[in-house]
Amino acid sequence: MSAVLTVDHVVKAYGAERKAVDGIQFQVKEGICFGLLGPNGAGKSTLMKMMAGIIQADQGSITLLNQKLGTDRAIIGKHVGYVPQEITLYGELSGRQNLYFFGKMYGLRGSKLKERTSIVLDQVGLSDRADEAVSKYSGGMKRRINIAAALLHEPKLVVLDEPTVGIDPQSRNHIFELIHDMKRDGKTIIYSTHYLEEAEALCDELAIIDHGKIIAAGELSQLLESHAMPAVYVEAEGWSAAADQLTSAHRIQPQGKGWLIEGANALQLIHDVSSSLIQQGHRVRALQLQQPTLDSVFMKLTGTALRDG
Repeated sequence: MSAVLTVDHVVKAYGAERKAVDGIQFQVKEGICFGLLGPNGAGKSTLMKMMAGIIQADQGSITLLNQKLGTDRAIIGKHVGYVPQEITLYGELSGRQNLYFFGKMYGLRGSKLKERTSIVLDQVGLSDRADEAVSKYSGGMKRRINIAAALLHEPKLVVLDEPTVGIDPQSRNHIFELIHDMKRDGKTIIYSTHYLEEAEALCDELAIIDHGKIIAAGELSQLLESHAMPAVYVEAEGWSAAADQLTSAHRIQPQGKGWLIEGANALQLIHDVSSSLIQQGHRVRALQLQQPTLDSVFMKLTGTALRDG
């Protein structure tokens, strides 16, 4: 499978002290959803703005469809659909009028523009609200129109920067379904998020970013196998995993009504937890082995949980 995008040792600094992006390199294959996972402030948005040609790298290069960005800006306008984290719409115009405006920016005119506008409105589930002023839309609806605008010119690469932040569940589900549809149509997607469950649900491959650097990258299954630990979830009346002596546990944290206990050896972990519960005579409501998660991967690689800021 060929690479649609190649990021080669890219650096972007703001002032002498802070590198927002520090030597990042990866490739994105055609037809996949590639995730950029990391906390707010990790450098994801800066990197995505460079992919969209909004800002230039200080060092390194980004190659799209075998052409280096910066030498031919026309390739970005033709092949990249960029959805920024901030809503970029005209509130006094309707959703349809906004799309007409952005479509003309992409060079669409006449019947082609009207046709593409109708198609993308249907894709994002807003055909019935298309002629209302955007100022009357919810945050999630505005986000969906923003995504529709990025799809008007049928780009090969769609860059989505934190598209579900602060939106309603209905819009979030629409966006998830849209991403699956885009993949089926052969589009390549770069998806930035700090939500672990989104990366697990949507991404075929991903890069975990922290403090401007990639700390791990690859297929989701490979990352989980290489870095994550097995975990046991326990709910038991009067029992505190944090207060118990579980020598096989590497990490213990409260979760829901119980405890999530991680360790390198799943069988030993189950044995130790079960023995403790039996010896102390606690009534067990839940005891189950859980699949490794990206949260465990991030914890192992950074020593902290994925933070929001």
